[in-house]
Order: sequence, then structure tokens, then C-alpha cells
Amino acid sequence: MKKWSQLLCWTVGLVVLAGSVHAGTVRMKLGTNHSEDHPTAQALVFFKDKVEKDSNRGIRIQLFMNATLGNEPEVIQQLKNGAVEMTRVSTSTLENFDPLFKALALPYLFTSKDNFYEVLGGPIGEKLFTAHRDSGYVGLTFYDGGARSFYTKYKPIYKPEDLNGQKLRIMDSQTAIRMVQMMGGIPTPMSYGELYAALQQGVIDGAENNPTALTIGRHGEVAKFYSLDEHNMIPDLLIISTKVWDGLTPEQQKILKDAAVASTEYHKDLWRQAEEDALTEAREKLGVTINEVEKAPFIEITKPLYDEYASDPDISELVQAIRATQK
Repeated sequence: MKKWSQLLCWTVGLVVLAGSVHAGTVRMKLGTNHSEDHPTAQALVFFKDKVEKDSNRGIRIQLFMNATLGNEPEVIQQLKNGAVEMTRVSTSTLENFDPLFKALALPYLFTSKDNFYEVLGGPIGEKLFTAHRDSGYVGLTFYDGGARSFYTKYKPIYKPEDLNGQKLRIMDSQTAIRMVQMMGGIPTPMSYGELYAALQQGVIDGAENNPTALTIGRHGEVAKFYSLDEHNMIPDLLIISTKVWDGLTPEQQKILKDAAVASTEYHKDLWRQAEEDALTEAREKLGVTINEVEKAPFIEITKPLYDEYASDPDISELVQAIRATQK
């Protein structure tokens, strides 16, 4: 009889715990590898504050920055395992979990910043955010990850041939690997946290990222040439566990979604200013030479990458949908 009483108490306890999502305060952990002064981290603070205000603190978010919870792949795995509720992640990292995101890492996919915002802020973006429910997460919104260009220690890059033999840090992305190979460089996947030391010690010759890497990441202290080839505009996504999302009430879901979209709008101006400030600071304070690049040769040499991915019908459909917005 005692065993059955214990079992009954245990079962009632589970029911009470399961109901606590709706009956009491909902607490969530949100991880990012960005530092507090990064514009995207500031947008996440905006998101957190708005959610807590709009829910009358019925939803509480604990924000972990500086990769405190681990690197991006580790935190995604934690989200899938239920240890983390939300994370901000680059879609280049997500392509290792869901191949459809390879499309967003294709070089010169977007024709302009306006095109980038139009696509991801419209029906194509919304379809993409919810396409991976079965993979364990739902997208709430996107953030501008900046136009990515090459920065190097020893010489500027004006044409693809200038990359020949250069060891370049890239994100752990098969698309990025193929892109750099086509341009003649030697792709070297490495976490962002290792990058400064690798540049300093000569393990790599350069990297590719948006201008804030030169200043917030201090990479401009070591790499003195930034070449504006702008080969990628890769978005970040704010994602939430599917299980957590489905456990929320429609009202709670609306609060999160509305705050996420508002944080993207808040981020736009922050990011625009951050890129401008980063280029000025890199040039004037860190002594980085910033050079314009004729993009046509880079576009031409990476066209075969689109052919390689054309055999995947989902990627092909997404690319065609994005191209249709550019006509």
C-alpha cells in the first residue's frame, strides 16, 4: 500500500509541475555567444525586457551571454535536450542540423540589405521559421548578421586570386568551406572564441566576418586589411524549443512573437550604426586599411556552388523564391 501511495504522490507532483507553465511564472534560459556590447545582444536584452513587461513578469527570461552555456552547436543540442529554452544562433550553424539553411549561406544570395530584410521579414522568412518544428525548434525572428567580408594580416584582397594559399577562418559550415575553396583559399573552421589567438599566433592568415569583428572582437588589432567583397549576408535566428512553444498558451506565444519582431526592428538601427562605427574605428584607431572590391569576379567564381545545391529540391525551391523577389 505504501508503494502505491508513493506512486500516487509522484504522479500528482508531475501533473502539478506540468501545469505550472500555465499556472505560475514561466522561466526560460536564453543563450548567445555574443558579448554584452554587441548590437544583437542588446536586441536580446530588449526582447527579454519587453516579454517580461508585456507578460507582467509572468514570463521571465534569464539571458546568458559570452557563450556561457557553450558554443552555438552545443547550445542547440541543449535546446533539443530540454536544458535550454531559447538561443540566438547563426543560420550557418543551423545548416549542420537542417540542410535547408545551406541556402542562406550561399554567396551573393541577397542583392541588397533591403532585399535581405524584405525576404526574411516576409512570407519566405515566416515559412522558414516554422519549417523545422520536427527538428525541435521554432524560429521567432531574425537579426541582421551583417555583410561578411575578408580580413587578412599580410595583404588586401582585391580579386579571388589574392586568396590563393591563404588560410582563412570560417564558421563550421560546409557552404562556407566550398565557397572559400572555390575562391582559392584554404578554409579553416574554428570557433569565434579561438579566432583572435589564431590570428595573433599566425595559425591562420585571415578570416571573414562583418566589420564589428574588427572592433568588438578586436581582430583589427591583428588583421590590418579589410576588403569589402561582402560575399554573404547570413542572418541570425532567435529560436525556441518546439516542446516549450507548444506548452505555452496562445497569449504567451503572442507576447513572445510580438516582442521578437519588435526586437528585430530595434536591432536594425543599432546594427546600421554599429557597422558604420566599426569601420570608422577600425580605420582611425586600429589602423586597418579598408578597400573596395569589384564583386563580379567573386560572384562568377562561386556560381558552381549554386549548381551543386540545385539537386536538393528544398534548397532549390528556397533559392528560386528568393530570386523571385529580385525581379
